[in-house]
Amino acid sequence: MSGGFPGRDRRARRVDARGGRARFEADGPRVAVVGGGIAGLSAATVLAERGVHVTLYERDAQLGGRLAGWGTRLADGSQATMSRGFHAFFRQYYNLRALLRRTDPGLNGLTGLADYPLRHRDGGRDSFARVPRTPPLSALGFVAQSPSFGWRDLGRMNPRAALPLLNVSVPGVYEALDGVSATEFLTSIRFPEAAHHLAFEVFSRSFFADPATLSAAELVLMFHIYFLGSSEGLLFDVPREPFPQALWDPLARYLGGLGVDIRTGAAVREVHPAGYERVEVVADAAAVEQYDAVVLALDTAGLRALVGASPGLVGPAWRASIARLRTTPPFLVSRLWLSRPVAGDRQGFLGTSAFGGLDNVSVLDRWEGEAHRWALRTGGSVVELHAYAVDPARRRQDVEQDLVGQLREVYPETGRAGIVDVRHEWREDCPLFPVGGYRDRPGVRTGDARVVVAGDLVRTGLPVALMERAATSGFLAANALLERWGVRGETLWTVPDRGRSAAARALVALGRRTAGAG
Repeated sequence: MSGGFPGRDRRARRVDARGGRARFEADGPRVAVVGGGIAGLSAATVLAERGVHVTLYERDAQLGGRLAGWGTRLADGSQATMSRGFHAFFRQYYNLRALLRRTDPGLNGLTGLADYPLRHRDGGRDSFARVPRTPPLSALGFVAQSPSFGWRDLGRMNPRAALPLLNVSVPGVYEALDGVSATEFLTSIRFPEAAHHLAFEVFSRSFFADPATLSAAELVLMFHIYFLGSSEGLLFDVPREPFPQALWDPLARYLGGLGVDIRTGAAVREVHPAGYERVEVVADAAAVEQYDAVVLALDTAGLRALVGASPGLVGPAWRASIARLRTTPPFLVSRLWLSRPVAGDRQGFLGTSAFGGLDNVSVLDRWEGEAHRWALRTGGSVVELHAYAVDPARRRQDVEQDLVGQLREVYPETGRAGIVDVRHEWREDCPLFPVGGYRDRPGVRTGDARVVVAGDLVRTGLPVALMERAATSGFLAANALLERWGVRGETLWTVPDRGRSAAARALVALGRRTAGAG
């Protein structure tokens, strides 16, 4: 962090919290945070730092939510840490990084990967390693270097349909494009098929959804955050060790030092108003406690279930909107401990397209310490495969076998390696952002000052997505409660909240006026 900015982008937007006293000097209020993922941990951190008495409930045995990890013993007797798979920590994740800096000020627990390579089955490849990071040079540099998207392709684009990419704002992008699917939008702007697969379908599937069902607004927002609106670029960092050791164990110790009561293995079943000032939280074993406020930081299915079991919460219209929230199709993370190494020139991460169900390949021993030590000791390698938006009708065993076969096509040397052990993790708990679904997504504030919501499914009014949306919403939830009590909240940062070029913004405005006149 230099010059007061959280990264290299001098156009990053600072979002200040409401003013107030620095913290509670005497006995602060009691707040229940339900959910121990990124959103819940972010909210708990800010609240506890301000002198609030926080109880953190997490239904699983470990913290981290969708970035949790747990121990497992391999067939060779080795102890390993399994998780739900690779996550990229992009440099524009300012608020998530601010959370991690609580225990790692220099972010030394993260390491950068050299490239974000993308490969199509027909042989097409793209790379972002040498693409300039600052727009519009980023877009021009990509066109100049990409074998799948050249200057002629740029000339064939539909300029009017592509205008939304040049000036993204929130909630304006949802007002304009939430009624269109990502597939329809990509078709309308006439991107070449190869570029569609390599540069765009890969991004849209980061939401674990088929582009035909995904709101185009989310896809366009992704372009703004990662490519056209930010000068942080598309390269990213990854943890040097598994998630618990690198991220959550240190943060749990930090929160414990602030007096947070962390209760893992404790699912919250119901939340009810208790008079006009408090809320009642019902956890496992019928344990009932009262708090001054509650942060609901659950995944989509968990929030839906909890709200459905809490008929007095907020109001009927709000509860009905929560009931309409949906999750993505199943996805698979397969981790293989192989008896031989993959080729030395293989990247730590590779995005893939048209290799059946295979969406990406990670060679964990290239960057994760635990996997690297296993590979050094055994002479093998640790490889992870992801398959998103799997057809629910398919037999899971068939999908698992196909994924291993597709790995052997992408990296043929793995076909000569024995599988020392393998873990297949199936999940279907990520939020779906369907066409027209923005109106049903909850905001941080619910209309009841005692109840706030956080998570990557939440509308924040800011240009954030994925893990950064989870962290940002957690900070916003804490800020909403602190504002109510007259205590200063957390300062936030985001990528710029509009297009970087004044000329481009003027062109977009002219296009809208022309379309309206027509």
